[in-house]
Amino acid sequence: QVQLVESGGGLVQPGGSLRLSCEASGSIFSINKMGWYRQVPGKERELVAVITHGGTTNYAESVKDRFTISRDNTIYTAYLQMDSLKPEDTATYYCNTDLYSTPPYKYLELWGQGTLVAVSS
Repeated sequence: QVQLVESGGGLVQPGGSLRLSCEASGSIFSINKMGWYRQVPGKERELVAVITHGGTTNYAESVKDRFTISRDNTIYTAYLQMDSLKPEDTATYYCNTDLYSTPPYKYLELWGQGTLVAVSS
């Protein structure tokens, strides 16, 4: 079995910073892309940032130059450094990944349980 565990959410003032972590654990052979999405009640889940195994990144326009996604392939962990946070960044943030488990190499797409980020004074 493979699972994702997120951490790092919380309450922060506008202009502040938070760092989210997403760790995959279990019977992992290789991980492809890792990404962060966010969702507010009544709206669709939206992509925030994604990073490939090789380190290529892609960001939503609304977070470019403020958020940075990175990963450590040795410990199957992705990070989202969020700086200059705005009230409109308030949402539940979800980690997403697709990977192959150990033999017989089953393909899996997984979501984390979500972590709440609240930006308010």
